[in-house]
Amino acid sequence: MTNRQQETEKVKIVIPAEVAKIMSKWGGHNVRLAAARGALPMSGHNLVTVLFVFYHGENQELKEEALSTLTTLPGQILMSALSKKELHPSIIDLIVKLRYQDYVVMQAALTHRMIGIKSLLFVAENSSGDVLDMLSYNDEVLRKTEVLRTTIINNPQADKVMKIRLGWVEPIVAPEPKPDPVPVEPLQGDSESLEGDSEDDNGFDEEVEGEGLSKYQELQEMAVADKIKMALTGDKEWRTLLIRESNKQVNTAVLKNPRISEGEVVTVAKNRSSSDELIRIILLNRDWVKLYDIKKALVVHPRTPLQTAVRYMAFLGEKDIKELAKSREVGQAIVNNARRMLNTKKR
Repeated sequence: MTNRQQETEKVKIVIPAEVAKIMSKWGGHNVRLAAARGALPMSGHNLVTVLFVFYHGENQELKEEALSTLTTLPGQILMSALSKKELHPSIIDLIVKLRYQDYVVMQAALTHRMIGIKSLLFVAENSSGDVLDMLSYNDEVLRKTEVLRTTIINNPQADKVMKIRLGWVEPIVAPEPKPDPVPVEPLQGDSESLEGDSEDDNGFDEEVEGEGLSKYQELQEMAVADKIKMALTGDKEWRTLLIRESNKQVNTAVLKNPRISEGEVVTVAKNRSSSDELIRIILLNRDWVKLYDIKKALVVHPRTPLQTAVRYMAFLGEKDIKELAKSREVGQAIVNNARRMLNTKKR
């Protein structure tokens, strides 16, 4: 593409009538300035569209005000705009570049059907923590381009577990060569004694090596990096041991093991001591949350977000709802919702 083509290329956006009215000279500059500051009553979608137009406009004052408003706008308003299925990719891209550290906003942006590769690569390169983790688990998005995986792997904020899961192979470091042993001349007159000691030592070594170590004993001697690797690749016995580890990097790696069974995930979901991070990973897996037993376990788990727990209650059978309505092990909000659901069915 030539420079001339780049200069003349423009983004075409359908402007709603309400937005077009503000864009015109109706009300003058003061009205447009109020809109740029987010002070006019309008829907989230229309407000974000107005701010996008001002940000790309020629009026410097409106541009700066629009940028400031977009940066500080409440997440709920941006979520309202992102709920529009046909939101222009350029508007999504602007939201992503300004709010890529906002987990709630990024949840909606990264799952939007209109998000572009450019926006995804920006997040992969610049985000960290929960946002980067969320992107690395979004298989639908990762399938769009292999470059996305590579970009996440090259992100300095990506931890070892994440990189391994995305296909990264840790470079093998060649061990340093051992120095040649220094020959020691035997003492005169002690050769028989030394030979006897050697036989005893060899016999002892063979005995110890034959005994071996249990997996639990091995675990006590393992470094964190080795525990993570085993959590990602080990069998069920290893997974059972490592899910109990207090280190978050270790126990969460168990859920990323491709061999983990649905039954094991149900057990984690039913364990009321499972951490916020373990529950969050289960919630992000669409295949797992389709299972009835996992939905049921998540409804009663103390670390499941209330809004999510209430949503999953709609999938439970009447018997389970009745148990929730009189349960003392769940929050009052869950009990009240169960009773409301039962009352609705009676009508």
